[in-house]
Amino acid sequence: MSELKSRVQEDMKAAMRAKDHARLGTIRLLLAAIKQREVDERIELADDAVLAVIERMIKQRRDSVTQFEAGGRADLANAERAEIAVLEPYLPARLDEAQIDAEIARSIAELGLSAPQDLGRLMPALKARLAGRADMAQVSARAKALLAKR
Repeated sequence: MSELKSRVQEDMKAAMRAKDHARLGTIRLLLAAIKQREVDERIELADDAVLAVIERMIKQRRDSVTQFEAGGRADLANAERAEIAVLEPYLPARLDEAQIDAEIARSIAELGLSAPQDLGRLMPALKARLAGRADMAQVSARAKALLAKR
């Protein structure tokens, strides 16, 4: 069993003991998503795959917050934010903009890229290198800008 999945299960037990129903509900949703993916693919997920599930869940909740705020439903937006707050601690430490730019520059140099058209070759390398540590939409925008300067 992956270390991250074990941590999530231990946190679920702690939330049950503390009778923290909001946190418990979110952790159960996460474990259900992990289990669903394991059943669908007939494998036991490693930490990187569990991270991908967590990132997807956070992205879905951020999209929901945007939609709920646009619809004037602050109560539902706050509920989604609370779920994001429960899920985010499972992600590795986030990189700041300078670190992201350094990783992009390193990948550009390693792959020998020089034009904005090379973004399609750059992003898979960056995704493998920065998964879980940076917002990939932000990385894409910064990579596009750095390639345009070349």
